[in-house]
Amino acid sequence: MAVQREWADKNYYADLGVSSSASAEDIKKAYRKLARENHPDKNPGDKAAEERFKKAAEAYDVVGDDAKRKEYDELKSMLRSGGGFGGFGGGGGAGFPGGFRQTEDFDASDIFGRGSGGGFSADSGLGDIFGGLFNRGGGPRPTARPTRGADVETDITLDFREAAKGTTIPLQLTGDAPCNTCHGSGSKSGNPTTCSVCHGSGFTSENRGAFGFSAPCTNCGGSGQVITDPCTTCHGSGTVRRTRQLTVRIPAGVIDGQKVRLAGQGEAGPQGKPAGDLFVTVHVRADKVFTRSGDDLEVAVPVSFAELALGDTITVPTLDAPVKVKVPAGTPDGRTLRVRGRGVPKSGGNAGDLLVTVEVAVPRNLDAAATSALRTYAQAEKDSGFNPRAGWAGNK
Repeated sequence: MAVQREWADKNYYADLGVSSSASAEDIKKAYRKLARENHPDKNPGDKAAEERFKKAAEAYDVVGDDAKRKEYDELKSMLRSGGGFGGFGGGGGAGFPGGFRQTEDFDASDIFGRGSGGGFSADSGLGDIFGGLFNRGGGPRPTARPTRGADVETDITLDFREAAKGTTIPLQLTGDAPCNTCHGSGSKSGNPTTCSVCHGSGFTSENRGAFGFSAPCTNCGGSGQVITDPCTTCHGSGTVRRTRQLTVRIPAGVIDGQKVRLAGQGEAGPQGKPAGDLFVTVHVRADKVFTRSGDDLEVAVPVSFAELALGDTITVPTLDAPVKVKVPAGTPDGRTLRVRGRGVPKSGGNAGDLLVTVEVAVPRNLDAAATSALRTYAQAEKDSGFNPRAGWAGNK
């Protein structure tokens, strides 16, 4: 439920710089571009870039996932058509200033998905958002019991190479888990009774003039069921507090600040309801050798002047075994050579590229033989007419 409330205040499409009708491929491209431009490794100390990077990662985690994007779009559509949480429509009515229009009957059960005409289901959690709007007489109104367990959030920190290649890590979580005695039902016999007041719907209704109002059933608390023989271990809740171990697979290519969602790995739902989700926020340590640009892996390799001038084959590290890279004769200092398919693995089985930037390392101490040979070369260079500053703007 906290996730939907967070979504209500966010414009994830704007954070990615795309429209709400953008295709999945356009959303992916926009995210990758923002991730490359604002990655902390490329903008050390730039808090604004870091914030843009995190906002893009959060946005992609939602609208980059088909199921979550659908739920997000439905929530935003509801809020736009209803004018936000303050009311629905532009006219007042039935004591709701700026609330409902009286042009047609309105039944709160339509929001909760109880009717056959569609709308949001109770499982979406929107009942918790709107439950406080339909208070008759201004007094407190009991809310429906949760339809699923609570979501759980945790953080982990990975080495750069673990995040790039993917890894499996153990986690220990303490929270609500299904009661082993009643198998999560809350009932000693395992058979909760259907509520006789709401007949299992979880809601009671009342018509007042042009409006129909729904409220959680006070007899069953909105669950639709009554425990007449509560379990002696969990006292009818269906859950107990327990520490559990689980193994989490982190996919290859995860970036710093990204959230990984594990459906159904959150806290157990009450009385046999589905479990919530587990959200793992991944933090990635910087690497001494590599940096990332999207799915490409970047590495700077020291080389000698002779290797650039004459050409050579050098050994370059990768995420796996080292590879040989040919340096063409006459390669300038700072040139980047591309090695296809040796970057960060992608979900489809492919990988980005390895970008090798060659940087000349100048020796600080030369022995007599090396110094003599270098002087001979320098003279031969002059005699050949080579001028490193020829055409340089500083000569003008």
